[in-house]
Amino acid sequence: MFEQPFSHSLILTTLSICLTSLAATADDWRTRSIYQIITDRFALADKDNGIAPTVQCDTAARDYCGGSWRGVIDHLDYIKQMGFDAVWISPVYSNIEGMTPYGAGYHGYWPQDIYTINQHFGSANDLKNLSSALHERDMFLMIDVVVNHMVTTLPLNVTASTFEAPQNSSATDITPFADMDDLHPLCFIEDYSNQTEVEQCWLGDATLPYADVDTENPNVVGTLNNWIQDVVSNFSVDGLRLSTVKFVSSQFWQDFTREARVFTIGEVMSNDTNYTSSYTQVMNAVLDYPTWYALVPAFQSPEGNFSALTTVVTQSQQLYASGAFMTGSFLENHDQARFKHLVSDAALVANAVVWPFIHDGIPIIYNGQEQGLSRGYPPANHEAIWMTRYKNESAGYLAFKILNRARKIAIAANTYFLTTPMEFLETNTNNTLAIWKPPILTLLTNAGSTSARWNVTHKLFRPHQHIVDVLTCDVHVTDERGGVTVESPAGLPKVFMSVTTLKDSPDLCPASDSSGELVTRRISWWMTVYVMICVLFLWIA
Repeated sequence: MFEQPFSHSLILTTLSICLTSLAATADDWRTRSIYQIITDRFALADKDNGIAPTVQCDTAARDYCGGSWRGVIDHLDYIKQMGFDAVWISPVYSNIEGMTPYGAGYHGYWPQDIYTINQHFGSANDLKNLSSALHERDMFLMIDVVVNHMVTTLPLNVTASTFEAPQNSSATDITPFADMDDLHPLCFIEDYSNQTEVEQCWLGDATLPYADVDTENPNVVGTLNNWIQDVVSNFSVDGLRLSTVKFVSSQFWQDFTREARVFTIGEVMSNDTNYTSSYTQVMNAVLDYPTWYALVPAFQSPEGNFSALTTVVTQSQQLYASGAFMTGSFLENHDQARFKHLVSDAALVANAVVWPFIHDGIPIIYNGQEQGLSRGYPPANHEAIWMTRYKNESAGYLAFKILNRARKIAIAANTYFLTTPMEFLETNTNNTLAIWKPPILTLLTNAGSTSARWNVTHKLFRPHQHIVDVLTCDVHVTDERGGVTVESPAGLPKVFMSVTTLKDSPDLCPASDSSGELVTRRISWWMTVYVMICVLFLWIA
């Protein structure tokens, strides 16, 4: 018998070790693809059920529209069947209530109380049920986290540098940072090239100030570290998306991410790989904004600069702590206008959407991309997804399903797929890119809806080997060196894998028999035409 009972600290330490060992690792996350959700705009609880929606959502009103965690649960299979196995949801804690001059806090980025759940999205049990429902499907839960600032409805006395509370002007209605000493002294950011000012001054303005939390204050740091541990534990969170990272010191992030004990990916909104690289030292991953800033203009028109795109990718591979592997690769998100708002040519869109899936990083798709939504800058691009009726046969849905499946096959077929950096190959033609990340060869073009041609002379496959474009199931044969010469009359992308690689995946494209000979999928000619028309035109439907 034990002479002394176990101490509480020993029990907590043992539990912490157990929880840590069960948490999803960065290596686990790199095998995943992420579907980003604005909780208020994705799904209504028990209201739509696949029927034509009756609840309208005026994005210009900047108000809550009724999306909830229960609604997300109801549509997890819609996400799962598209091939996504991780879901990133909006910040989950209470925002300021009521309407401000800039709208309501439906998006979740105006926290007022980090200890209470945002009741607009549901209850704590609803969030726990969402976590459980995801894990039952072998899917990960990522929540968005805001620690840089808090927001209050109290008027700000700019002269006195304090909020005008009814009884005590030195206090706020922010929880848990009610004392002005918990915040940095008031100054709004004016010079974004001054890192000290960026980290210690405030976002927002006098109309709606974002009270900047003093993340150098040891008491504040301890509070936030304890809080995030509770969040992760209470809701079985697998990963954190860290908001407004560059506005908080790297030292804080190093401690915070260590205490969180789960995968972390940070939003560093910058087009500079040198600037972004320092943050890869203090968290697992970063959203790949430098590449995004080059990606959009590269595919926006035939005049797009592919050289700028390949340069920034090469820089990220060289400068980031884990190369480009620990990045989140995206074309759209809630902060940027949808790509289809900027581009009307369906072929340009079809090429651009392939990028996140063949990139070194973790693919991230923003809710509604699969339905071809095309609204502009926020709040316009915060559409209610239930208005699309969750069509699982739309061109975008099917394209993402194919690309997710191809990536999974590549991971299973090549042990080093996730650790082999993408390589840009010479194509000997204009307006084209050839990207080799074995076992996938991707051919992209920004020529638009006109003919494109790739001439890749590198020895990639075996000579005279059958390879398949998984987007169309068209079969090509490599040349005597194992390279390819390919044309696309409509300027559509090509994603090639060998028949051998696909032999155990008849659900995707042609399989092969035991001798490696091609077994062509029986598709009538009219179905082939239909697929091509869908890929080309339904993006703008």
